[in-house]
Amino acid sequence: MRSSRVLALALGAAPLLVSAASPAPQDLPDSGLSAKNGAVDLPIAVPDDYRLVWSDEFDKPGLPDPAKWQYDTARNKQGWANHEKQYYSADRPENARVEDGKLIITARHETLDPDTVKDYGGQEYTSARLLTRGLEQWKYGFFEISARIACGRGTWPAIWMLGTKQDVSWPEIGEIDIMEHVGFDQGEIHGTIHTKAYNHVIGTQIGSQISVKDACSAFHKYQLWWTPKQILIGVDGHAYMRFANDGSGDTARWPFDDPEYLILNVAVGGDWGGQKGIDDSVFPSSMAVDYVRVWQQADR
Repeated sequence: MRSSRVLALALGAAPLLVSAASPAPQDLPDSGLSAKNGAVDLPIAVPDDYRLVWSDEFDKPGLPDPAKWQYDTARNKQGWANHEKQYYSADRPENARVEDGKLIITARHETLDPDTVKDYGGQEYTSARLLTRGLEQWKYGFFEISARIACGRGTWPAIWMLGTKQDVSWPEIGEIDIMEHVGFDQGEIHGTIHTKAYNHVIGTQIGSQISVKDACSAFHKYQLWWTPKQILIGVDGHAYMRFANDGSGDTARWPFDDPEYLILNVAVGGDWGGQKGIDDSVFPSSMAVDYVRVWQQADR
């Protein structure tokens, strides 16, 4: 979502169906030069040889656990990418808190006092952007986030990952969008990757979408299975998007052999989220996260 966009994906949406007779994830075909990128229809689940290496079950009420999450406020004064309209707060329970066993990230229609909020850029909306950068990062693994997303025209919730290299910028750093949703297209969930060779700026991003009609009212499991050979993005055990490592060794095409950190946020407006305007009556609008879990192979 660092520079996310209006998708130009003529890929179609896959149905949210999982067959009980589907092959085990370990039996899925490897990626490679002939693998299909974009829309797929495959089962996805934590492999048997993976172990849980990190999680947040959000059991302690109050502010998010500072040992696991930090706040991203870096661009509040000058404004955020994509022409987004929100101010991202820190240590402010109105925007990010844990209650009833869930993390709640809330976007609000409000202004702040520039005399007391020194990095305030005059925004008319507040929200929060939480990330594990500097605290935890992962190279490969199975990621599962149980969430009920924020909705309403103008909202733009996302669950995504970015690379950790300090000397590499976007999109070379590699972005994995596990879940994006724009409020004007309710119930359509997007999974996308961005690299130097494949990104929306040059019209080559790779992704797909799936209909989850009750995404705004019910919890669903948003999933990523990332290996040296491929990336699968899914919902509730159904992978609908794949990106394969072509084996060329070209990091412009596959930068995903380096660690990445996780980001949870609710943006407001922006080039994609605000494409059809912002309905102020939908605020406050919240994304609730029941848990975040990360598994890796036992030998990693």
